[in-house]
Amino acid sequence: MNHQVLVTHEIDRQMLERLQTEAELDIVSNKAAWTQEEIIQRLQGKDALLCTVTDPIGEKVIEACPRLQIISNYGVGYNHIDLEAASKRGIVVTNTPDVLTEATADLTWALLLDVARRVTEGDRLVRQGRWRGWEPSFMQGTEVTGKTLGIIGMGRIGRAVARRARGFAMNILYYSRTRLPLAIERELGLQFANIDSLLAESDFVSLHTPYTPATHHLIGARELGQMKESAFLINTARGAVVDEQVLIRAL
Repeated sequence: MNHQVLVTHEIDRQMLERLQTEAELDIVSNKAAWTQEEIIQRLQGKDALLCTVTDPIGEKVIEACPRLQIISNYGVGYNHIDLEAASKRGIVVTNTPDVLTEATADLTWALLLDVARRVTEGDRLVRQGRWRGWEPSFMQGTEVTGKTLGIIGMGRIGRAVARRARGFAMNILYYSRTRLPLAIERELGLQFANIDSLLAESDFVSLHTPYTPATHHLIGARELGQMKESAFLINTARGAVVDEQVLIRAL
């Protein structure tokens, strides 16, 4: 009998076609978000689950699906999966590491340049018909070249962001749980700093930490208060690394 697999969202067609040669797939399309109850209902009788980061795979799901043998996450982060509960049941959990490193670094720089040069803001203004013509100081934006970039979390993505920053002749500070070897620091032009100094000195702060209990609300009121009033915060890590309520009040 073929293995039964629930695929919670439509993904790359070639991947699905390859998987269909090995298993019988239940592919869900046009589903924006799942609840645990919906996943439990659809996962009954399935041997495997191919999910994404938006799917809550908690202990409740795992305990309610006795045939489940493997949970495969279509993405790098896996904080939405209860690993302890899966381990107790002997369920294998897999992810796809390093597939989004360069893409995430690209998007980090897209956001950084956007806020510095007010690109999206200007686009909205033009589309709303509020463009009055050129003026020397109108929506001037902020220089990026030669400024200080602080990177919190210097894993694969953090290093990819740093490589791009060298093209802008930026001074790059970084903070990470483990300091990088000196050879890598020299190669990328990095300067190790504690988090307080990094926040105080940086013109741009970019977050690239994994989401763990230790990084939950890593950036809160105290940390925002240490940043320059003119500084920008870029978060392409998990949202909860920043205390959302504090950030909303700050805005």
